[in-house]
Amino acid sequence: MPDLTELVCPSTSQGVTNITPIASDQFDRWLDAQTRATHAWVKSHDFTAKEGQTLSLPTQDGSIAEIIVGVNSAPESAEAAIWWLAGVPAKIPAGNYSISDVVDSALIASAAIGWALSQYSFNRYKKDATSPNRFLMLPDTIGISSIQYTVAAYQIVRDLINTPAEDMGPPELEAAAKAIAEPFGAKVVVTIGDALQEANLPTIHMVGRAAEKAPRLIDLSWGDDKHPKVTLVGKGVCFDTGGLDIKAAQYMRQMKKDMGGSAHVLGLAHMIMAANLPVRLRVLIPAVENAIAGNAMRPGDVVVTRSGLSVEIGNTDAEGRLVLCDALSLAAEEEPDLLMDFATLTGAARVALGPDLPATFTDDDDLWGLLDKSGQQMNDPLWRMPLWKPYLETMKSDVADTDNISDGGFAGAITAALYLQRFTDGAKSWVHFDVFGWQPKAAPGKPKGGAAQAIRAAFHSIKVFTTADS
Repeated sequence: MPDLTELVCPSTSQGVTNITPIASDQFDRWLDAQTRATHAWVKSHDFTAKEGQTLSLPTQDGSIAEIIVGVNSAPESAEAAIWWLAGVPAKIPAGNYSISDVVDSALIASAAIGWALSQYSFNRYKKDATSPNRFLMLPDTIGISSIQYTVAAYQIVRDLINTPAEDMGPPELEAAAKAIAEPFGAKVVVTIGDALQEANLPTIHMVGRAAEKAPRLIDLSWGDDKHPKVTLVGKGVCFDTGGLDIKAAQYMRQMKKDMGGSAHVLGLAHMIMAANLPVRLRVLIPAVENAIAGNAMRPGDVVVTRSGLSVEIGNTDAEGRLVLCDALSLAAEEEPDLLMDFATLTGAARVALGPDLPATFTDDDDLWGLLDKSGQQMNDPLWRMPLWKPYLETMKSDVADTDNISDGGFAGAITAALYLQRFTDGAKSWVHFDVFGWQPKAAPGKPKGGAAQAIRAAFHSIKVFTTADS
C-alpha cells in the first residue's frame, strides 16, 4: 500500500503551485484586490468561495498560476482544521502544492493531515491501482513528524480494517502488531491456542477455539516503567459469524471490521511511540475468529473468567465482551493509571448515535472532561453514555454470576459497557469506546470503508494526562 506520509514534505522552490483558501465571508474583499482579468475569470466560472469550490487561475500561457479554494471560516481551534482542505486533492492535477495566505502554522499542519488522508485508497487487490500524487509542501517552520505519525496511525487503522479476514486473521493481526512494534523496540509476547487456558485466559480460548486459525492474546509493551502506566485493550475479532447464534447474511457482510478495536489501539500505539510520550505503554489484543464448528461455544454454556466471575452464554454473538473481559482483567491486575478499551461492540450504539459518534463510557468525570475537551479541540467527536447500574439486573443468570447479554434487548450499548466495567477493578481510571470503525458513505478525507474514530482525541488526552501526572 502507498505510504501516505510521503504526501507531506518539506518545502521546495521547484514546480510548486500555490493554493489560496478563501472563506465565503472574505470573498468580496479578496475579489476586489484582483486584476480585471482575474475578476472576469472568477465571475465567468461562477466561483463564489462556497465550501468545496475549487478554481484554477491561469497564466498567460495557459498553465496554472494559482488555485483558489472555497472554505469555511477558520475553525475554532487550529487542530480542528483536519478536514479543512480534504476535498481539494481530488479536484486538482498531480503535482506539488503549498498553502498561501494562511499564517497559522498549526492550522496548516492540521489541514495537512486531511490532505494526505484524502488520497487514501485501499488498492491491495486492484490490478490497475494508482499511487497518490498530490504533494503538499510545508514551510520549514512547521515540523512534519506529528503530521506524519498521525497520518500513519489513520492509515494503519484503515488498512487493517479494510483487509479481508482471509488475509487478516489472528496470525496476520499478530504480524501487524509486531511490525508496528519493531521500529520502536517494543516487546511483543503472544499466547496462542491451548496455552490461553494455561495462562488463565479462558474466554479468549472459548470464543476462538472453533476457528482454523488459533486464538491468541497479543501483548505489546513499550516505555519506561517509571512513567505513568497506560494500557490499551482492543477487540480483535477478525471475523464474526455470530457463532451458533449465526448472524443473518446482511449483518455478516462487513464482519471483517469486527477487529476494528484492535486496529484502533495499534494506530494509537503507533502515535504514542512515535511521539515518544512519557508513558509505560501496554497494548492487549485478544485476537480470535468467532467461527462455527463442533467445538464452538454453545448458548447456555458457562465459562469461569480470569477474574473468577462465571458467565453464562446467553448468545454466542455477544462474543466481543467475552474476549475483552479476560484482557481487561489482565490489564487491571497491573493497576494502570489509565485503561482504555476500543471495540466495535454493539449495534445498539449505532442505533443511538449513528456511525460518526463513538459511544463513550467512563465513571471518571475528570477523565470524561478531558476527553470531551480533546474531542472538540481535535475535531474528533465523542459522546458520553451513562453507566446506568440498575440495568445490571437485566443480565442476571440462573446458573452463573452473570449472563453475557441482557434479557430484554433494551440499552444494549449500556449493558455491554456495564459488563466490561465489572472487569476493570484495579485500574485507576477506565474508559470504553464503542466505535463503528466504518465510513458507510464517502466524505472529504474519509473514503468509504475502514475508519479511525477517537484516536486523535484519545492521543491528546493521554498527552495531557501524562503531562499532568509527570
